[in-house]
Amino acid sequence: MNHFLRRNFNRISLVRSVVIAAAAGSTLLCSSNNNITDIRASVTARIPLPLQDSLLSTWPVLQHDLLSQQFSLASLSGLFPLNSYRASPVPSSDVTKEADGAVHNGSKPGGCFGRDTIANAAAKVGPAVVNIAVPQDFHGITAGRGIGSGTIINKDGTILTCAHVVVDFQGTRSSSKGKVEVTLQDGRTFQGKVVNADRHSDIAIVKINSDTPLPEAKLGSSSKLRPGDWVIAMGCPLSLQNTVTAGIVSCVDRKSSDLGFTGMQREYLQTDCAINMGNSGGPLVNIDGEVVGVNIMKVLAADGLSFSVPIDSVCKIIEHFKKSGRVIRPWLGLKMLDLNEMIIAQLKKKDASFPDVNKGILVPMVTPGSPGDRAGFHPGDVVIEFDGKPVESMKEVIEIMGDKVGVPIKVLVKRGRDKLVTLTVIPEESSIDV
Repeated sequence: MNHFLRRNFNRISLVRSVVIAAAAGSTLLCSSNNNITDIRASVTARIPLPLQDSLLSTWPVLQHDLLSQQFSLASLSGLFPLNSYRASPVPSSDVTKEADGAVHNGSKPGGCFGRDTIANAAAKVGPAVVNIAVPQDFHGITAGRGIGSGTIINKDGTILTCAHVVVDFQGTRSSSKGKVEVTLQDGRTFQGKVVNADRHSDIAIVKINSDTPLPEAKLGSSSKLRPGDWVIAMGCPLSLQNTVTAGIVSCVDRKSSDLGFTGMQREYLQTDCAINMGNSGGPLVNIDGEVVGVNIMKVLAADGLSFSVPIDSVCKIIEHFKKSGRVIRPWLGLKMLDLNEMIIAQLKKKDASFPDVNKGILVPMVTPGSPGDRAGFHPGDVVIEFDGKPVESMKEVIEIMGDKVGVPIKVLVKRGRDKLVTLTVIPEESSIDV
């Protein structure tokens, strides 16, 4: 192996980037460097011994021949082949060695980020990540299969995925009548049934039954994420099952309005993980191997702009499914804006009569005929208490309302010239149609 590296480095003076991929997920990565001595000091090889001979003879054609065949076929047929693999264990004799001869097990003291951190996190969740295929037809004409991803979140066969993967969104009609085909990482295939789906949040639950044990993924907390945290996107992009990509959290509360969506406000996790068609419904995982989000979409015209539904929001949706079979969303008809010191200072500068507050929620608009309008809300009101509890964000209001529909709620607002008014609003169930 060392002879191979020395021979090739002597032929070229500049190595840009070489990636050799083989079965069993083994990889050799050589970084760009002009100094041969430095290159030898930075190269890390981890290749099972039985694969070395075949790998060296085939690696130059892997990228061009194999991928071009796969995707040229896909472009002609409209279907992407399902390429499943299982990661084989690396023999214990094939340890990772640095050029200095030291042997490392990839771990870092004190829980620091190590060379195996991402791989270990992916290994915890990987067996529970599934491929979901849904037969599609358009007015009786077969149009192939819809492909997506999902995560087994309970050993009883409960699978978390995206609603747009399993529910008709685009005018095509599913010929499966709520039935989907689920393929596990180990190759087992099951017929699944769509149990619940919420279009607004784009979250759905699929159920499969198995006589043998099923793997399950652990759910984490998205509220603990910070911009810059490492995360992993897993799923089946373009039907390439068991694909893992990594990146960082770019934003923990990207508003749906920032993305041009209208209607009820939603928040997403923004990451720079590479996701593509087929990743929808797959898990976003933290480095502890916990699911912290559900991958849902990306910006087509840009790289590194991917979005996921936070798992904390997903858990609330699942609770609605268990309690009511659907998500109940109370509606007030109020547009709200969280206030901070800078916004308050700006509003006071524009209008000296603006209420003297240091926190709260501004109501800039009231929908005519809505519950808020009937309760007596005025544009410019600042909500400071909701159902007897101090509030300073829309999240708190939504949390307090829960699924209370038809239940009177007392709201304390402060108006111009510091006038305090107590209003009683009765939420209605939202009839939003995404």
